[in-house]
Amino acid sequence: MSPRPAIVRTVADLRQQVAAWRAAGKRVAMVPTMGALHAGHLSLVRLGLETCDHVVASIFVNPAQFAPHEDFDAYPRGEGRDAELLGAAGCGLIFAPGVEVMYPPGFATAVTVAGVSGPLEGEKRPQFFGGVATVVSKLLIQCGPDVALFGEKDYQQLLVIKRMARDLDLPVEIIGGPTVREADGLAMSSRNAYLSAEERTVAAVVPAVMAEAVERLRAGAAVAEVEAAAVARLEAAGFGPVDYVQAHDGEAMERLGPGPVGTGARVFVAAWLGKTRLIDNWAV
Repeated sequence: MSPRPAIVRTVADLRQQVAAWRAAGKRVAMVPTMGALHAGHLSLVRLGLETCDHVVASIFVNPAQFAPHEDFDAYPRGEGRDAELLGAAGCGLIFAPGVEVMYPPGFATAVTVAGVSGPLEGEKRPQFFGGVATVVSKLLIQCGPDVALFGEKDYQQLLVIKRMARDLDLPVEIIGGPTVREADGLAMSSRNAYLSAEERTVAAVVPAVMAEAVERLRAGAAVAEVEAAAVARLEAAGFGPVDYVQAHDGEAMERLGPGPVGTGARVFVAAWLGKTRLIDNWAV
C-alpha cells in the first residue's frame, strides 16, 4: 500500500513544498475537494499525474457555498480514510486548512462570476457559485499549480471556474475530468451516502431518464417536450421536487429550445430523492 501523503494545514507549509518541487523542475497539479472521496475524485488525481509530476489534493468543506438551511454540518467527513485513498492514487500532498486559515477574522472579499453562473444552480442555490469561485480562487493562488482538475459531474461549476481563472489571469490550466459512474449509471457523489438502500435503487432512474432524453434530442424531438417528459418520469419514480431538467448550451449555458439542439448541447438535472439532492448532466 502506498504511504499516506503528508498533510499540511497552513498556506506557508503548502507553498514551501510546492516551491521545493518547482526548484527541482517538477510540474504540479491540484485537485480541490471537500473530502468524503470516491472514485471520481481519485480519477482526477490519476489524470493529473498524466501531465504533472506531483498532485496536491485539498480537503476543505467550504462553508461559503452552503446556505443556512443546507447540509454543511451533516456533510460527510473522514480525513483518515481520504488520506489513504489519496496515497493509493499517487497524491503527493494534502492541504487541509481550517476555516480560520481560509476565512480569517475580518475576511471581506468575494469573487463572483456572471453569465455561466446564472441559470440552473445559480437560480436554485444563489449562494453556491460565489462561495465556489471565492474558495477555488484562493486555493489556486495559495498553491500555484500548473494544472487544476475538476469533475464534469459538476459541469456548470467547471465552466464557472474556467471563466474565473481566465478573467483573473490565473496562470493555471483548468481541466475537466469525465464523470465517474456506478455500475447502474448513477454519477458518483459524496452525497450518495445519504441515500437509504431503497432510495439507492430508485436513484438509478436518473441516468436512465437522462439517457432517454439525450436519445430523443439526438433524434430531433422538441426540447420542451423532452424536458417535460423527463420531469414526469422522475416524479412518477418518487423524486420530488424536481428542481430542473433542462437543455443548455455547453459553453455559454444559454437555455435551448424550442427547436432541435445543436453541437455542444447538454441536458442538466437536479432532483430530490428523500433528503438527498442528486445532480447530473449528459452531453447531447
